[in-house]
Amino acid sequence: MTAANWSIRPIIADDDAAIAAIIRAVMPEFGAVGDGFAINDPEVDWMSRAYSAPRSAYFVVEADGVVLGGGGVAPLEGGPGDTCELRKMYFLPGARGLGAGAAMMARCLDAARGFGFARCYLETLGGMDAAMKLYERSGFRRIDAPLGATGHGGCNAFYLRDL
Repeated sequence: MTAANWSIRPIIADDDAAIAAIIRAVMPEFGAVGDGFAINDPEVDWMSRAYSAPRSAYFVVEADGVVLGGGGVAPLEGGPGDTCELRKMYFLPGARGLGAGAAMMARCLDAARGFGFARCYLETLGGMDAAMKLYERSGFRRIDAPLGATGHGGCNAFYLRDL
């Protein structure tokens, strides 16, 4: 993949298996296995349906018709109504370092604004250094404790951004 031949679009049902495989391949790369991680969320196998809910969107990055990653937003479970969560943003190694992450972040934050959210929250794992740099470059600030009730007790880094 090169910076010139990828694009971002909304997820469709035909993408579900590819995104599930990407999530299940990338998370162990960073030690995110076992209870308390998104890899175990039931929605991983049916992302297009999960993100068809109100105020939710999921996008995929693809090159030459092959899905190489994705990311989305949805209301923060158990959190304030004006706060969304950046969710399940993962890319295969070949899609990293080409600007796709920054473009995906912009697309997700634009969608969140369009849904009327005032803030965006995310959880991640120490060791995902490139992702944390992207979050900080995108205006997220680290906070001391989790918000809401995401069920991802394995995460240990929390970020918030005003929209």
